[in-house]
Amino acid sequence: MLTAYLIFAATYVVLAIGRLPGFRIDRTGAAIIGAVLMLAFNVLTVAEAYAAIHYETIMLLFGMMIVVANLRLSGFFTVVSAWVVEHARKPILLLAGIVAVSGVFSAFFVNDTMCIVLTPLVLEITKRLGRKPIPYLLAVAMASNIGSVATVTGNPQNMMIGAFSGIPYRTFAAALAPVAAIGLVLTVVVIAIVYRAEFRQENDLRLEHRPPRVHRALMWKSVIASAVMIALFFAGQPVPKVAVIVGGLLLITRRVKPERVYREIDWSLLVMFIGLFIVIAAIEKTPLTGELFTLTSRFPLSISSALLSNLVSNVPAVLVFKSVVPRLADPARAWLTLAMSSTLAGNLTVLGSVANLIVVERARREIEIGFWEYAKAGVPLTILTLTVGIWMLH
Repeated sequence: MLTAYLIFAATYVVLAIGRLPGFRIDRTGAAIIGAVLMLAFNVLTVAEAYAAIHYETIMLLFGMMIVVANLRLSGFFTVVSAWVVEHARKPILLLAGIVAVSGVFSAFFVNDTMCIVLTPLVLEITKRLGRKPIPYLLAVAMASNIGSVATVTGNPQNMMIGAFSGIPYRTFAAALAPVAAIGLVLTVVVIAIVYRAEFRQENDLRLEHRPPRVHRALMWKSVIASAVMIALFFAGQPVPKVAVIVGGLLLITRRVKPERVYREIDWSLLVMFIGLFIVIAAIEKTPLTGELFTLTSRFPLSISSALLSNLVSNVPAVLVFKSVVPRLADPARAWLTLAMSSTLAGNLTVLGSVANLIVVERARREIEIGFWEYAKAGVPLTILTLTVGIWMLH
């Protein structure tokens, strides 16, 4: 039992800080090593490790990655962003447009991916317009987190919660999409207030029109496939099955080399999930689950999950609560609360979610976004959105 605790603690420390000091071990490596050590010390058998992997979550994430890869390679996101910039004549309208694009698309196509796509576009746009990039980059990160609350396919932790809970896609969206919508409005308000000097200027934004490069055939094919996929989600079809089938069908092409699609897939994230499933299955054999249940009964789930999400990131936090939530009085509401709080908590600090880190890292060559710079808008926005979310769910 002590061995399991030590392996679990070491794994989650590396997950929290990102790397093991003095070693080249990242989060994915920590999950793999933790899973291997659980097997090496006989905390789990090989058969138990196989059984611990939640294949529905892996299928869903993999399928969505293929769909998003095709949309990205076709230039679809670039076209949408260019349209927003072309029609945003004021700085505040540009901010609202970026929040809307990041938030809405994150709801359906995974927030981390939207940050990868939008960060370089926003940097280029603000540079050409002569605007300060930080408020608009924060809008990408924060709106992607908030928008992803809305659906099962918004982020990896929601995907896991959808698979664990069995809550239908449309039921999940009906409960949490209003929270996301209000949160996106609050994102515009908070950033506009924190960076009011940027948005006091009422001068018109003029940008030389540059037609974006697009692969029209691939774009239409990807857009139609995505629309059909989302429709099937709301129709009640199994979400992982639909995602992986649509992703597989998109690989049937004469124009795009499959290697280009494979390079867009975050293989390390898939492997990290597999490792974490095994680590959590091992720790579930110890009394820690009961202790966590006792702690959760003393404090609101929304608060405890929000705090844990900022300590170890939201995906590991959700996995920790996996065996606790079904034992609560109202599991369905508890799952929705966990999805809401663990995701919205990601905006508290720059370390709160992978989406934040993606924006910061991809922008680093142009601009440095420090911890306190992020927190100026992140802390008030998180408090406001969590308050709204808790009130709307209860």
